[in-house]
Amino acid sequence: MIDAATTWHQASAALARSEYDTAFDVLEHAMNEASRDVRARLALYVGSMHTLYGDAATDPLGAALQEARTLNPALRSDPLYQALSAELDARTRGPDAAAPPASAVAAADPLARYHALCALALSDRHQEALDVDLPSTELPEHLRWRLRSWQADAQEQLGHTSDAVLLYAEAAHLAQGVDRATMLQEQAALLIQQGQPANAKTVLDQARPLYPVQPGEDEALGLATWHYLRAQAQLNLGQPDAALDMIREADRLEREHGDPSYGVSLVRGQILTQLGRQEEALEAFSAALALAGDTDRPYANHELGVALLDLDRPVEARERLESVLGEPEYPYHPEVLADIAECDYRLGRLQEAQLEAEQALAQGAVVPASLVLGSVAMDYFQLDDALEHYERVIREAAPDSRDWVTGHQMAADVMAQQGFPNPAAAYAHAQQALASTPESDDWHVTLQDHLRKAEAMMEQGGASGGRMLN
Repeated sequence: MIDAATTWHQASAALARSEYDTAFDVLEHAMNEASRDVRARLALYVGSMHTLYGDAATDPLGAALQEARTLNPALRSDPLYQALSAELDARTRGPDAAAPPASAVAAADPLARYHALCALALSDRHQEALDVDLPSTELPEHLRWRLRSWQADAQEQLGHTSDAVLLYAEAAHLAQGVDRATMLQEQAALLIQQGQPANAKTVLDQARPLYPVQPGEDEALGLATWHYLRAQAQLNLGQPDAALDMIREADRLEREHGDPSYGVSLVRGQILTQLGRQEEALEAFSAALALAGDTDRPYANHELGVALLDLDRPVEARERLESVLGEPEYPYHPEVLADIAECDYRLGRLQEAQLEAEQALAQGAVVPASLVLGSVAMDYFQLDDALEHYERVIREAAPDSRDWVTGHQMAADVMAQQGFPNPAAAYAHAQQALASTPESDDWHVTLQDHLRKAEAMMEQGGASGGRMLN
């Protein structure tokens, strides 16, 4: 006699080995042999298996639920049926879906609680999903890592990135093969977001060997994501040449097995910008804009505006940047305002540039706003003010970044124009800037001249009993 619980246990064992066809065969064979009531229960288990395929399985899930209630109308009040119905509703209607009933959320059956949690997460009830009491050990093995993935995503949506990183790490530990690689990549993406590219690179190193030598289509797209994340990590580690190789491979895999994506085009533009290939970067950002959805469009326009600024096209840049200011949900408005101030400065609108930069500084865009304010102060020959702005850039910018180098270059230049009132400080600024300024750059000669003059003045001070720079 066919027993639903035993059959589900057998199917779950196959799912734990990622043998999906075998699991469906087990259930199908049992459905052919079982009584009507057992078949109704098995139909719910078939529905649970269909949810493993995500939104693509909404029709099969709906069919499984219909079969279950046709075979046994009393199942409508069963917690597993209610949870699966709520998940189907959430996959179809998102935040507009009804929440699963309390009987499903607090059911004795852990499988019902799992699907209730999925329904809550899919309908953007992230905290409610996290509040569901469901130890992973109560679930079949194939759902344990998925539970942690759902919980990680809920924490991420709530802004709890550190908690999400830990949950994705646990999900990776519980998963196998390409599923494990996917969880590691989710963890790496958050580490990059947290400014931890070295840790992200270490995590990605664990993911790469989990892909087969000859990946299928879905696996190839996962591998494209791996290259995309690796490119971001290497870019943030100051390795743009290696990053460019990675993003090219991500683009190749996407085009061969799917469609080009906004993200890959955007990162390619960022890499090319760091390599100084501005025209190519502009093309990449334009491609990203063409591929961008509504939420991504302001990011692409911002990058495009900065790229146009780098090409000294402030009128076009300002147009792009103004469109971003009109997006109320965009989180980098202060930086956009600072970039608009840079546009106005280049267009000779010094008063407008100063006002916009002061507003950007007050709103937290310290480095780009200070650079503009330094430029305006220099044009007004307010050298003390200019020096204050450039020293602020040096304090706040990432060491060895382009802005940090610019801050040292300009601070040395301001001090030279002041007649080297503090030759040791001028020498230090010029020395720091020279270390990151290529010989082909016009600044190299200027900085060497500042260095020599500051050194000569320190030697004169030393001959008069003053301190020498060691």
